[in-house]
Amino acid sequence: MTLELINYKKTQQIAYISLNRPEKRNALNHQLVSELKEALDNIEKDNTVKAVVLKGEGKAFCAGADLAYIQDLQNFSYEENLEDSNHLKELFLKIYYYPKIIIASIQGAAIAGGCGLATVCDFSFAESGAKFSYSEVKIGFIPAIVSIFLVRKIGEGKAKQLLLSGQVITAQKALDYGLINGITSAENLEEEVLEFAKKLVSETSLQAKADTKHLIASTWHLPLEEAMNLAVVSNAKARSNEDCKKGIAAFLNKEKIEW
Repeated sequence: MTLELINYKKTQQIAYISLNRPEKRNALNHQLVSELKEALDNIEKDNTVKAVVLKGEGKAFCAGADLAYIQDLQNFSYEENLEDSNHLKELFLKIYYYPKIIIASIQGAAIAGGCGLATVCDFSFAESGAKFSYSEVKIGFIPAIVSIFLVRKIGEGKAKQLLLSGQVITAQKALDYGLINGITSAENLEEEVLEFAKKLVSETSLQAKADTKHLIASTWHLPLEEAMNLAVVSNAKARSNEDCKKGIAAFLNKEKIEW
């Protein structure tokens, strides 16, 4: 991959994507969004990668949209702005539906669209000093794309409290809200995320995780009977896939499963 605004490395079946605009606190612009999509496309095709860690270089995870870029967009036509918004939508949907687990490793600030990136990941872990905010309303903007995923993740009431106030919350408050999954010290963050990712990779089936993610994303908004019908189909299909056969055979033979 030839990428300018992203650092990429792979270790122990885990891919690391690092936002690399530390001088801009890893703020999102069109190029960075494009490179994130390209990196994820390539990693999806790499069968040696079983999980992805998303992080930021420097002192911040991601400060959201680059405001200089947003200011430029104000001179664009409605059609051009619609195209740019779709560009970001495609990234968030790609992460949400991604067949491999994506874990956000958050240091410093996760603000606006940067907080949205953390929201849409499957798991998020933060250092204890991290700060979170959906601050768009404070500059007259709206957290449009982010809001869809936040309501799904933490519920309408808590989402409104964060989205309509633009308040900054601590890592502990983010954990209490269900926005993130764990807190650790800045010194231990990288190691704890790695250990969590390694455990996921070694103890759970990649195919089963992908199918479960897809089922959750596809059914939560459906009427109960319709959702259950899709669940039944998924259940039946899963019984014949190779990972299920391997896992059940290993369990019955009291063998350690190597995923």
